[in-house]
Amino acid sequence: IKSSRKPFFCFPLTLSQLLCYVCSHSQKHSKGQNLMDMVCEHLNLLEKDYFGLTFADSDTQKNWLDPSKEIKKQMRNCPWHFAFAVKFYPPDPSQLTEDITRYYLCLQLRDDMLSGRLPCSFVTHALLGSYTVQAELGDYDQDDHGSDYVSDFRFAPNQTRELEERVMELHRNYKGMTPAEAEINFLENAKKLSMYGVDLHHAKDSEGIDIMLGVCANGLLIYRDRLRINRFAWPKILKISYKRSNFYIKIRPGEYEQFESTIGFKLPNHRAAKRLWKVCIEHHTFFRLVSPEPPPKGFLVMGSKFRYSGRTQAQTRQASALIDRPAPHFERSTSKRYLLSRSLDGGESQSGALVHVHGCSTFIQGRESVGSPLTITAESVTSATTTQVTKTVKGGYSETRIEKRIIITGDDDVDQHQALAMAIQEAKQQHPDMLVTKAVVIRETESPTEELQQRAEVCVFDCSSHNRCVQQ
Repeated sequence: IKSSRKPFFCFPLTLSQLLCYVCSHSQKHSKGQNLMDMVCEHLNLLEKDYFGLTFADSDTQKNWLDPSKEIKKQMRNCPWHFAFAVKFYPPDPSQLTEDITRYYLCLQLRDDMLSGRLPCSFVTHALLGSYTVQAELGDYDQDDHGSDYVSDFRFAPNQTRELEERVMELHRNYKGMTPAEAEINFLENAKKLSMYGVDLHHAKDSEGIDIMLGVCANGLLIYRDRLRINRFAWPKILKISYKRSNFYIKIRPGEYEQFESTIGFKLPNHRAAKRLWKVCIEHHTFFRLVSPEPPPKGFLVMGSKFRYSGRTQAQTRQASALIDRPAPHFERSTSKRYLLSRSLDGGESQSGALVHVHGCSTFIQGRESVGSPLTITAESVTSATTTQVTKTVKGGYSETRIEKRIIITGDDDVDQHQALAMAIQEAKQQHPDMLVTKAVVIRETESPTEELQQRAEVCVFDCSSHNRCVQQ
């Protein structure tokens, strides 16, 4: 996978301790589905049709990576930064087959709540927060947790001490509840929220008044001043179209109406109108059809040939019913807490794609080789290592983070993959009781305009260890 020649920023872990990984040998013409499959394989996720990868275009607008198209054609002028996110929110999360799928859905919803995309009342924030604590910490224990053990959790955009006390009060009543049960209870309450799974788009109505168009599993919603003023269910919509920056829906006549009606909305620009149209097509196909419609063929086809190419919800449920494997083991820990972290600014040239998984940055590594890279040996390269250790204690947990920066310099091209492998191996040998949670390879050059005389590979990775403090 070839990245754009733009500065690379590696964002810190904040929500989950998913292990980050490096994938090599990506093909030059890789499609979006190839990258999505690599991410889901790393996350051990089989029910992957509900998820997708997003990226920001040149106007900083969110776009979904099309799995059927080549990545490089979708990222012409954009940095290769992707976010793994829920694309289709299941109306009934209890029908998901595996706990790990529900866990990733919970992570997305917690992020939605913190960002304000999923507004909640004080009571709902407290209830969902208490299930989060139960899923991550288990039963309340006075000796382990003490009297103030949720202050480093993040439950709401404007979190208060009153909310934290209510969360602890509810959490102490969940004795015996397993993490999986806590997440099921979390989802059963979250799915009832009015903005659950609603993808909002800015628009104006026929009178030029600012509104928001929301796309969800049930249809198209219209909001004004944060209040829903209209709803068009998918069965009521006959046709969806766009022209320039205008978006249109053709409505089926009502019980006492004779003719169809068309309602138009003004989007900020042509790209926004097309983006909304594609989101509507995908949601309608996924939730309403048994199987996706094939794209039109031929040279005389009018309009866009775009069609949703993935599996529908009906097909996904059939495939999920055939899953036959032991329940995958995974850790639930440190989601959206106030942890000490920092951003790292890389060099001006790098090869790869950054995938952000609910707070975890995964660097998908690839390159186009113009020659055989030189194998790292003591004779051909020199290296220097700097180490920084940070220890913090919060909420009854002691966390140790070790950041190691290894600079490998050579006169010829250095094999990035081997450099990273050697660095990770060294980290594991030096700290066998710790976990490597982030690994990044950055290529730096002496001169961006002249022929490269020297290449330096900077491998930055974090090791972290969480130990529960035993209060004496």
